[in-house]
Amino acid sequence: MIGLGNPGPAYEGHRHNVGHLVVAELARRVGGSFRSHKTGRADVVEGRLDGVGGPRLVLARARSYMNESGGPAAALVQFYKVPVDRVVAVHDELDIPFDTMRVKLGGGDNGHNGLRSIRSALGSGEFYRVRVGIGRPPGRRSPSDFVLSSYTAEERKILPLQVDRAADAVEALVREGLEQAQSRFNS
Repeated sequence: MIGLGNPGPAYEGHRHNVGHLVVAELARRVGGSFRSHKTGRADVVEGRLDGVGGPRLVLARARSYMNESGGPAAALVQFYKVPVDRVVAVHDELDIPFDTMRVKLGGGDNGHNGLRSIRSALGSGEFYRVRVGIGRPPGRRSPSDFVLSSYTAEERKILPLQVDRAADAVEALVREGLEQAQSRFNS
C-alpha cells in the first residue's frame, strides 16, 4: 500500500499529502515506525492487521515527489513480489467532495500525476485506490495550486476524522474485499 504525497515538512499540511496521513495512521495502528527501505526510494512499515495472524501489510511513502511516485511503487512491488492487483494507492481526489471517499479497483488517472506515474511504472492501472475527497478549488483557482495548499481551519477540524475513516476503508478492503469496502465507505 502506498500513500501518495510529496516529501518533506514543507508539504505536510497540503491536500496533496492526505495519502501520507492515511498510511501514517495505519502505521500507528499496526504499531510500526517508518524506516528507509532497501530500495532507498521509500519509507516503509511492515506489520499485520489485528496482530499476529492478521493480514500482512506493507505501508509505504515514496521519497519522491508526487509526479514520480511510480518508480518507488514499482521498486516495492518488485521487491515484495506483489501482484499489481494487490496494490492499494491512497490519494487525494479533486472530483470528490471534502469529507467523502471512494474505494475502487482500476480506472484512469483522471489528471492525477501520482496515479499517472504509478500506472506507467506498473504497466497497468488495475490496482486498488482509496480516493480521499478534497473537493474542487473555489472560484478560478488552479487545481495545481489548490492541491499544494493547506487545508482551511474548518477542514483541519474534520481532517482527523476523514483520515481515520480512510484508514478504516483500507482495513475493510484488505479484510473484507472490494464490495464490502465500497458498500461501507462509498458515500
